[in-house]
Order: sequence, then C-alpha cells, then structure tokens
Amino acid sequence: MSHFQSSYQRVARDSCFTRLDIRSKLFMICAVTAVALLWQNLAASGSLTLGIILVALWAGIDWRYIRSVLLLSTIFGVTLLFFHGFFPHVGIHQLAGRTTLTPLFTFPAHWRLLGGQALYREGLLYGLSVLAKTLSVVLIIPVGIFTTELDNLIVGLVRAGLPYKIAFIFSSTLRFFPLLLTRIQTITEAQRLRGLALEKMGVVQKTRSYAKIAVPLILGVLLRSQMLELTLQARAFSGSAERTQLHDSRWGPGDYLLCAGSALFWGGALIAYFGWGIGKW
Repeated sequence: MSHFQSSYQRVARDSCFTRLDIRSKLFMICAVTAVALLWQNLAASGSLTLGIILVALWAGIDWRYIRSVLLLSTIFGVTLLFFHGFFPHVGIHQLAGRTTLTPLFTFPAHWRLLGGQALYREGLLYGLSVLAKTLSVVLIIPVGIFTTELDNLIVGLVRAGLPYKIAFIFSSTLRFFPLLLTRIQTITEAQRLRGLALEKMGVVQKTRSYAKIAVPLILGVLLRSQMLELTLQARAFSGSAERTQLHDSRWGPGDYLLCAGSALFWGGALIAYFGWGIGKW
C-alpha cells in the first residue's frame, strides 16, 4: 500500500477507534459538529479544535494529513480575516452588542482603495472563530471515517438505514481518492524522468505544467470508471440491501461508551452555553 493510500484511506496503526462501529462514530461526529457550530467564543472554539487534533493523533491519523489540512486552511483563513476584519457585517455588531467596533489600526487616507479603512478587533476574532469551527468539522470526520475499514463502513451505513447503493457510491469515492493522488504522483514522476525540473520553474511555468496533468488524469479516471462498471455488470450487481455480507457490524461496550460520552458532551455544552454563557461571544 502506498503512502497516499495508507494516509488518506486508513490509519497507519490500530487504536480503540478502529475497533468501534461506524454508527457510534457518526454519532460522535454529529455531536462534535453541533458543539462546534454552537460555540461562538474564540477560546472555546480553539480549544475544541486543539482537542480534536489530539484525538485524531491518538486515533492514529497521520500527522502529515493533519498538517496538510492546516496548510490548506491558511488561504481560507487569510480570506476570512481580511473580509471580516476590514468589512465586518451586521452580525458581528450584534454579537459585540454595540454599533461601534474597536479599530486596531487604520490605513492612511491617501492610500488608494484601502485609504481610511480600519482593521477591527471584533472582526478578527469572529474570523478566527469561524476558522476554528471549520477546522473542527473538517478534522473530526477523518477520526470516524479513516479509522474504519471500507467493508465495515458499507455494512455499518446500511445498518444505520442508508440505502446500499448510496453507501456503495460513498465507499467507492473513498477508494478512488487515494488512487487519484497516486495517479498524480505517478504522472509528476514521469515528467521528472523526462527532464522536467519543476523546482527550477517560475510560478506561471509551474502552473502550466501542473495543468497538463489534468488530461492523463481525467483519462485514467474514465478508464477506471469503465472497468468498475464492467466489473459490477459481470457480477450482476443489483444494489439490494438484502445481500449477504462477509463482515458483520455489531456494537460493543466501547460503542455504547462513545455514544454516551458524545451525548453528555453535547448536553453539557448546551447547559453551559444557555445556563452560564460558556461558549458565547
């Protein structure tokens, strides 16, 4: 198994999460997502994000995957901070409870476009809070998905009431994702063997080189899709949920503990939010 398949399809080592049922993990994902969307305070949202990162590492998620998510979120975060910091909307005024916000600094009036525009503290805090919410939701999903074998994932989703065809499409997408990354890596290495030095190119030339990867990548994906279609037809795939399964999906004590802990976390967050204002702006 290649690095991409082991990093993006399944965790590199077993943990207590790999032995749990996908249904209990989905309940945990829903509870944590609800809390992340509920909290508005930056300290609470940031603490939740940090806690999810620690749980992901404990569950066996590769640190390189987490680092790539954090790096990709940098552009999104800069955009959020720019627009919310310089152009705060009405919702930020309502959360702050006042019409006048606190400016951190103001651009000189003679500057074009941004002249006289101020960077507001409340806008920055709101942008960071939204970024923390997004990271919490994005990082909690691999804790449930990556720690589950794809065969067990299909069975668990069907037992949870999801139609078998949708569960099969979802699992097939997860199988194709690492294959696409491996295909990109193969095409890039082939270009390097033909004398293409990407590290010596400028931004424009490098962009053009990466754009040329799209043609063989799309052709490869279409070929694999046709092979998958022929294989399913040859095996008389019907998508019936009554089919027999090699792997069974059963709940154990750990699944009940995870659901109970997730419910307590969600209920405690609600009580703390509405009772004592913990998590509010």
